[in-house]
Amino acid sequence: MKFKKRTLSQLIFTLLANANIAFLWQKALYRGPLKGLCFPGLNCYSCPAALFACPLGALQQSLLSLRLLKAQALASLSYVLGFLFLYGIFLGRVVCGWICPFGFLQELIFRIKTSKLEIPRKLYLVKYVLLAIFVILLPAIMVTQTGYGKPWFCNLICPAGTLEAGLINLSLRDSLRALVGFLFYWKVMLLLAIMVLCVFYFRFFCAVLCPLGALYGLFNRLSLIKLTWRKEDCLDCHLCEKICPLNLKVPEELNGPECIRCLNCLNICPTRVIQLELSLEMAEKFDEKNLAVKKETCAQMEENQTN
Repeated sequence: MKFKKRTLSQLIFTLLANANIAFLWQKALYRGPLKGLCFPGLNCYSCPAALFACPLGALQQSLLSLRLLKAQALASLSYVLGFLFLYGIFLGRVVCGWICPFGFLQELIFRIKTSKLEIPRKLYLVKYVLLAIFVILLPAIMVTQTGYGKPWFCNLICPAGTLEAGLINLSLRDSLRALVGFLFYWKVMLLLAIMVLCVFYFRFFCAVLCPLGALYGLFNRLSLIKLTWRKEDCLDCHLCEKICPLNLKVPEELNGPECIRCLNCLNICPTRVIQLELSLEMAEKFDEKNLAVKKETCAQMEENQTN
């Protein structure tokens, strides 16, 4: 079986993130030194196979302890934000397209043969709302009688935690079944709903609900890995837009917050006008003037071919 490079990368990173096979006989979480490092993608800390921490979970844990632990929590917060900044500035949403285990799972589900639908663009904004409210504000502001807050996104929404931690730990330890209640059933129902939606919509959770993708998207125009477009060689064939799984506009959204760097557009372009670039300079923002030049160039090419 021949794997595409991106599929192979996703598989390798998924196995790397969940390489603690000792859980099969120890029936316990790995708590070694690697758990102090944040994995770039969405992979639950409480998954028995996980070797690393989840950056979203770590961020919430730092924020929810700010009022009680203060200096210690600030140090932890700085540590987590440092990881997120480094992943963002060097990779951006390359993490989503090439590394994230939960993104990989969604793509495997999307391969189920059925009619496919396009996600309404307005829904892309939902993940930014979830990032602001459930990952940042609620953990930092709402505290319990103990003085700590709660990891609201992990507790109420995160489907990766339900799948990797909740269901797996429940199957390994019978004693946990006594703790099952409404919240667990809610999260299982949410997980199932997301999985069904992923059959019809490409990476529905990533596009609509993932706060981590929202964070990395903010770095896409700044990150080391960017896409460039040579307007003078463009044939205006629109193959790049037709093959984009997220239905993005090219070139306007090549370095926009929703591009996961799958490179489908680069690979299909007959004249290779789309290229990878390694640079920490701000990516060009394509505006109406750029597009007018593109259309004028294409018109001139067509006129020359006719003559």
